[in-house]
Order: sequence, then C-alpha cells, then structure tokens
Amino acid sequence: MSENEIRVTVSKFADRPCFVMRYTDPVTGKRHSRSTDAKTRREAERAAAKWEAELQEGRYQTSSNISWQEFRERYEGEKLASLAKSTADSAATALNHLERLINPKNLIVLTPTILSKFQAKMRLEGMRETTIATHLRHLRAAISWGVSMELLPKVPDFHMPKRARGRTLMRGRPITTEEFERMLAAVSKVRPGDAATWVHYLNGLWLSGLRLEESTVLSWDEDSPIMVDLSGRCPRMRIYAEAEKGHQDRLLPMTPDFAKFLLQSPRAERTGLVFKIVGHYTHEQMTPPRIGRIISEIGKRAGVVVRKSEGKFASAHDLRRSFGTRWAPRVKPVTLQLLMRHRSIETTLKYYVAQDADEIADELWKDFSEEPSAKAAEDQDLPPKG
Repeated sequence: MSENEIRVTVSKFADRPCFVMRYTDPVTGKRHSRSTDAKTRREAERAAAKWEAELQEGRYQTSSNISWQEFRERYEGEKLASLAKSTADSAATALNHLERLINPKNLIVLTPTILSKFQAKMRLEGMRETTIATHLRHLRAAISWGVSMELLPKVPDFHMPKRARGRTLMRGRPITTEEFERMLAAVSKVRPGDAATWVHYLNGLWLSGLRLEESTVLSWDEDSPIMVDLSGRCPRMRIYAEAEKGHQDRLLPMTPDFAKFLLQSPRAERTGLVFKIVGHYTHEQMTPPRIGRIISEIGKRAGVVVRKSEGKFASAHDLRRSFGTRWAPRVKPVTLQLLMRHRSIETTLKYYVAQDADEIADELWKDFSEEPSAKAAEDQDLPPKG
C-alpha cells in the first residue's frame, strides 16, 4: 500500500466491549477513530475494510490521490503556459529537481518531512541557499495552485532556508573600468573569429544596464518586444510586458552614453536586432544561456574574479551591476530605480546606492573653497580631508 493511502486498522481495548477502528490522515497527520460495533476481530476487520474503501473512494480518491505526473501535466498546461517563458522554465527546473531527488508518485506525499528531505538533498549537491530557496518558492506556488484547484486540502509547511548571517546580497560585484578593459582585450582569445561583434556587444551591456535576455531581443523594429525609440526628444527604449521582468509595458529614458553608442550605427543598418550574436555553426542568433557562458569565459580569460570564495568570474549581470554603481552617485535613487527597472526601491538602495566612504567624502568636500588642515579640523571639530 502506498504511504499516502488511508489504511484503517482495528484494536481492542480492555475497557471497551467492541473493537475500535482508526486511521491516520495522510495530509494532516491526525488520527481518527470510531467503534466497529463488533465484538469479534473478524467482524471488526470487515467493518474496517468497508470504512477504508469508503474513504479511499471519497475525497482522497478524487483529489489528494492524484498522481504527481497528472498534477504536473495539469499545472504546466493550465498555469505555467500563461506565465512568462523564463518563469515557466525556472518552475520546470524546480519540478525536475524534485522528481530527480524525491520521485513522488502522488501529490499528497509532499509533506513537510519530504520537503525537508528535498531541501537537504539539494544542499548535499552543493546548491546555494538562494538557489534552494528559489526552487522551494516555485514548488510552493505549484502546490498552492493545486490547493486552489481542490487537489489538496492545504499547503504543507515550507521551512525556507535562512540567508547566512552577514552574507552579501550580491553573488558577484560591480567590476571596475580597468577590469572591463581587460575583458575587452580578452575577447579575441575566446572569440577570434568574430571578436569585433563581441567587443561591440560587451560595450552595449556596459553602457545600457540591460539584462542578458533583454539585450538579445533589443531591436530597431517597432514590433519587437524591446525596441529603440527615436521618436521622442531624446532616444529611449520601449519595452513590452512580455519581454520585461516586471511584466509591464514601459517607455524608458536612455542614458546619454548608451544613446550616443547606438547612434553610431549608420541609418541604413538600423533594422532588426541591435546585437546580432550569431553562432559559428548554426548561423542563427545564439540563445541567452550560450551567450552568458561565453561572457563568463571572457571574464575568466581576463582574470576578473567577482567572488573569490567561489571562484566566480565576471558575468553579464556583473556588467549590469557596474552600470548601476556608475550611475548611483549621479542620479536620484528613484531615477536609478527607473533606469534599472527594479520593482522595489529597496532593491535599488541595497544594491547600488551604498558607496565607498572615500567616494562620499570626496563628494562632500569637493565644493569647499578651502581644504581644512588637520589642525583646523581639530579646532572646529571637523574631520581632516583624506
């Protein structure tokens, strides 16, 4: 009998004339019991078998006993199909990990205990806590949908991993101009056949702040998900909801340096994709994952390490981080939030507004006509510059 099925057993207690039958609810873990009204074990077992059949043919048979495969097919077809492709792919990855590590036969087996084992197995494979948390969030969303469809009575408890105390929010870090120049110099070592294309592309990422997936669909054409719009006073970007992480149509200003970079393209070439990254063998636009791997390889060849403890080299997202840190001291937080397209201003503040203390000090003192000496600073209770 499957561990998630109801099994009714019989017992005899000295203080009761009749046998008692009982079972444990596979969802809640609660025990239920009732009298069999039978004084012989044979009659009691018949009564228990009848009750067990009624329970199995009731709500557990029609809802909680749905197979995992049937549940997944319904979830993908009825829910994930309506979401952004990146979200659906990420959810599918989480479900694939669950099948590989736990291999559930039925939806009901996903109890807090099983979910805890799933988390432990992912950790044993070396997954980051943030990755584990992402997979668990997708799984919780899937089960919550199942509850809304009355396939389960409730969502089991999820014990989400806690972020290690003192750990930075960023997996990488912004890279410096000198490091970026080293990456440009390393391009020819990784892509000798189309180095100019990749140098142009890296410069575009550096100046735009675009996410990797966004950069691969940025186009001059009006019907594209993300297009360069030259119809306003200044160049801007039009992003449609299906191509944007926040799932909103947006018309966004463009930084002057990126606009100047784009306008270097001759008018006759302002058609189709802005960044045409074509594979050597396929002769088609590369997929974002493939492009991301090549950028990381360029970062590795350039020796730009962004997370020493993990041996992580500069990636496309580190170029986006660099865009944010370069503009943070030049614009207001709300403007930076718009440029970065963060849903929450808290994300902008945590990631990009905090600056090096020396840079802040330089900004504070740059407009003073006199630089206070250490003695004058001491007399006035002011800190000496430097």
